[in-house]
Amino acid sequence: MSYGISDIFGMITDMSDIKKIPAHVGIIMDGNGRWAKAHGVPRVMGHNAGMQSMKKIVIATSNMGIKYLTVYAFSTENWKRSTEEVSGIFNLIVKYVNSELEELDENNVHINIFGDYSMLPKASIDAIDKMVSRLDKNDGLVFNIALNYGGRDEILRSVRELARQCAEEGRDPSGLTEDDISRYLWSGDAYFGVPDPDLIIRTSGEERISNFLTWQSAYSELMFTDTLWPDFTPDEYAAMIEAYANRDRRFGGRKETDK
Repeated sequence: MSYGISDIFGMITDMSDIKKIPAHVGIIMDGNGRWAKAHGVPRVMGHNAGMQSMKKIVIATSNMGIKYLTVYAFSTENWKRSTEEVSGIFNLIVKYVNSELEELDENNVHINIFGDYSMLPKASIDAIDKMVSRLDKNDGLVFNIALNYGGRDEILRSVRELARQCAEEGRDPSGLTEDDISRYLWSGDAYFGVPDPDLIIRTSGEERISNFLTWQSAYSELMFTDTLWPDFTPDEYAAMIEAYANRDRRFGGRKETDK
């Protein structure tokens, strides 16, 4: 069954009794290809099913009061996949924008793109530009789509920008700080000003971050599920948010009661 964004309200667990929820959730949406293989359909159909799941999770995120959601849509390494699969993913971007833009706007969603999407086909670029422009003034859920994105590439871009500035301004690079590097990441103040993720979720049973928010995830809580991304439901998502709320985050420190 296919859901529109507005159909998802009321489908998740009641979160009113949870005292602390993450401000920022990152999701590695893994398992589309395996889902397609299990169902005996082309891989692009798996990505289409994954898009349907993403639509549900976006609105569930907003409904739970989470401010930021970042999803790993297409990595810098995904260009290694077949031309047919890559083209299918880019066509889905256009389809997603055309089918969901109105409802995203109605639900006050703001969209940022993490990554250099200038390498995508023109139709995809035009669709993304249209979506970003249309939703630019919205101040609800901040939905970040990591597209042609790689965590190491992002760090390298930041370091190159700082090196350029140091050379132009005669600045001593020994004075650079972690905050300087953070500023020129896609999430940084020089771009979108998004805080580091509190929680990163990966579906499909794999337990690694695969070059996703590499710098920003230093102290993120990590959760993994065997569920393939197209089968990931708002209810399972809500259960993970509840589990997160019961974790004790220390950011390298410890409680006074710890020995």
